[in-house]
Amino acid sequence: MPKLRRVERMAALTKMLADRPHELIPLSFFCDYFGIAKSTLSDDLLSVRRAFDAYRLGSLETVFGAAGGVRYIPYRAGHAANQVLQTMAAKLESGDRIIAGGFLYMSDILYDWQWMSAVGEIFMTRFAAVHPDCIMTVETKGILPAMMVARAFNKPLVIARRGSRVTEGSATSINYVSGSTKRIQTMSLTKRALAPNQRVLIIDDFMKAGGTAKGMKELVYESGSQTVGVGVLVATAEPLEKMTGDYMPLLVLEGVDEVKRHVRIRPQLEPEEEINE
Repeated sequence: MPKLRRVERMAALTKMLADRPHELIPLSFFCDYFGIAKSTLSDDLLSVRRAFDAYRLGSLETVFGAAGGVRYIPYRAGHAANQVLQTMAAKLESGDRIIAGGFLYMSDILYDWQWMSAVGEIFMTRFAAVHPDCIMTVETKGILPAMMVARAFNKPLVIARRGSRVTEGSATSINYVSGSTKRIQTMSLTKRALAPNQRVLIIDDFMKAGGTAKGMKELVYESGSQTVGVGVLVATAEPLEKMTGDYMPLLVLEGVDEVKRHVRIRPQLEPEEEINE
């Protein structure tokens, strides 16, 4: 490893921490990697921590002792989160997104990793207190937002299917009623995907009546685990009472006027804090 200037070393250090969120990395790893003393590393980490705190980019946690180390906790709250949600809401309110049946075209945003990376950090921040063991969604459009939440938590992603696949072995299957179509559908999860007694955070892209989310919760229960939260990128304002019970939306779709080509979306904002210069 070539000898680097401090600013170069700190850039590499920050990248390595950001690539491994929530992972406790021993201080000795960085000392050996960069060929520096612990006192030098401590000064570097202090500077990185101050920058993260000042610009609300996340936080560094230091664990002392023989098994200790440092870990990066990504979060996006306050102004940083609100800016993302307001911009996304404005983008989705474009009248040309209305398609036949009063549906809203969202695929370009759902499959944009930059948008979903920000969404993942917002969900991680708002669900940090539930400490999930894994993130769960149902195929297909909820996969990318759920994957980015899994990355922010550094936890595995579990995907339920709308039907079983013989290539995945034995599975747990349930029948559920779709809240929007009122039809009975099937959802399954391979038994290898979810160990018993797991804390599961459910993430989905869209919710109308909550039937799909309720089905996922039932599937988690049948697998011997528990649901600790339900997050959804966009939820409709009506019906007010969803089949799933408690859930957390980031955006609320208040109405779609097909005649006037008008969409109303309300972002779920947080109190903002000033950034220290």
